[in-house]
Amino acid sequence: MLFSPFTRLLAASLLSASMAAAGLVIASGPAHARGAPGTVVEGPIPGAPPGDPSSPDVAETYPWMATNVDLASLGYVEQEFFVSGEATAYSATGEELATGVPYKTRVIVRKPARPHRYNGTVIAEWQNVTAGYDLDALWSTDQITRAGYAWAGISAQRVGVEHLTEWSPARYGDLDVTGGGRFTGDELSYDIYAQVAETLRTSTPLRGLRTGTVLGVGASQSAFRMTTYYDAVLPQSEKVFDGYAFIVGPAPARRGPEPVFNVLSETDVRSPARPPDTDTFRRWEVAGSAHSGWHGQEYRRPILTRDLGEAPTYRCDAPPFSRVPLHHVIATSYDHLVRWTKGRTPPSAPPLQFNPDGTKARDALGLAKGGIRLSQVEAPTALNTGDNSGETFCFLFGTHAPFDKARLDELYPSRGRYVAAVVQSDARNLREGYLLPADAHRNRADAIHSDVGRD
Repeated sequence: MLFSPFTRLLAASLLSASMAAAGLVIASGPAHARGAPGTVVEGPIPGAPPGDPSSPDVAETYPWMATNVDLASLGYVEQEFFVSGEATAYSATGEELATGVPYKTRVIVRKPARPHRYNGTVIAEWQNVTAGYDLDALWSTDQITRAGYAWAGISAQRVGVEHLTEWSPARYGDLDVTGGGRFTGDELSYDIYAQVAETLRTSTPLRGLRTGTVLGVGASQSAFRMTTYYDAVLPQSEKVFDGYAFIVGPAPARRGPEPVFNVLSETDVRSPARPPDTDTFRRWEVAGSAHSGWHGQEYRRPILTRDLGEAPTYRCDAPPFSRVPLHHVIATSYDHLVRWTKGRTPPSAPPLQFNPDGTKARDALGLAKGGIRLSQVEAPTALNTGDNSGETFCFLFGTHAPFDKARLDELYPSRGRYVAAVVQSDARNLREGYLLPADAHRNRADAIHSDVGRD
């Protein structure tokens, strides 16, 4: 639910009056609390959409990329906090460059409003900055909220933080992750990410929620940054995360004691050479899916239109944005990862297949062979691939080319035949551990209400 500034002020006044009557004292302005050793957490910072990022009054601004989802109806809240402290600067090889470097950054949190809805696990995402601004690439409303996770987007890199300071100077003007310009190559990012994540276990952002598991997750460029953290920085620093998910990006070379998931779209698998699974490592490859597919693009388009004035548009050589739901497999990997931290090993998955000449093997419909095969690939209504070309980021979007009626009638003479194919595929993925029941239920409902197979 969204409230006007007047409504928020009235509610705050009533709360203050009631607490004063009870003999309690509340401080004016955002709260400050100690989080990880040496850090200070400020917030929640006031302001929510609709608002004006350019306003000099912080309460009239709102968080960058604040969700447009009605979180209250799902039993969730969104809050933003500032975290400050002193970090250690590291090179890409793990060399310690400096200690005690001051920083101040932000973390945006979406969490259950009541403790009984919380499953005890926070997903700490390293915000992606490939586009020049913070992007919560791994937020997926249905999968995260129904399971009761808390999600936190951590701003660790210079590009994202500098964009914040320009977008809303009143709200973000004093944020800095460069030590006053001393470290502009994100040398502080590794320690900042870890310190902010540690506050999620102990301090204000999740106050009232008892956290037992913290997962470190990152997508694409963020996964690349996290591999440096895992391979080079983590061996000489204190453990913060219980498990890791490296999504649509590289995985660390080192095999440590913490469990690691590497979930890749078809776009990201470019060679038949791949590391083997181990007791602490799993690599899953998802046929037909794209590095940046339809699900995430559709969620972010109205938010970027609100915050940037317009969302980016692209002219790709093939119809873009695969609709194979990679987020279904990512959600399943989180479920496995939490249980893995408690000793239950997840299943391995078959790899995508390659031809002798090094190209990806495809069936008669053009769909990739091998890998995790969701019902959108096993019972297809369109050609979904991880490939595309064209301007800027088109190569990351994959393709989606719906089959014509003649092809659909050939594949599915009746609607019942189509629904059965979807259910059969999902049942197999449920048994093998690649899909969650709620997503299988959604697939079945979508198939029943589709026009596929109808005369």
